Amino acid sequence: MRHIRLLGIGAALMVASSAMWSDIAQAESGLPVADGLKVSIEYTLTLPDKSIADSNVGRAPFAYIQGAHQIVPGLEKALAGMKVGQQKRVDVSAEEGYGTYDKNARLTVDRAKVPPDLKIGTMLRSPDGRTVTVLEVSEKSVVLDLNHPLAGKNLVFDVKILKVEKQEPQPSAGKKP
Repeated sequence: MRHIRLLGIGAALMVASSAMWSDIAQAESGLPVADGLKVSIEYTLTLPDKSIADSNVGRAPFAYIQGAHQIVPGLEKALAGMKVGQQKRVDVSAEEGYGTYDKNARLTVDRAKVPPDLKIGTMLRSPDGRTVTVLEVSEKSVVLDLNHPLAGKNLVFDVKILKVEKQEPQPSAGKKP
């Protein structure tokens, strides 16, 4: 009989402990999107002509750190304060998206410095990681557009907040784990 009582107390403690963790998890999922938090979203990006430029619907969520400038400024501002499960359509101006189109952001490079099978419209990755577009191809040179492919375009994002969580603390530089 004593043994049964101990099991009963242990089970009660397990239930209480489980409830406590459940409350913590619920509190975490109730966090509003705020600077420094990791946010996972589902989105569809539509252009002014109604074409879909990008979407992760049906695929892995996109995760970013709010306030770390990892997404376009207009979208980051619009998501602040939202909570898990909320959805929103966000209109982002070109200025708050990928910037205005700069007609002077062109670079002529020696034909020998680029892949041989280039065509007008081909997108390349620059040494600094930017996407550049081939505008002209001649025997001796290639003209590249250094603007982001979506520069100068207004954007429409349909977004759903899937997860908002605190980040794991990063180990300090110089300290061993």
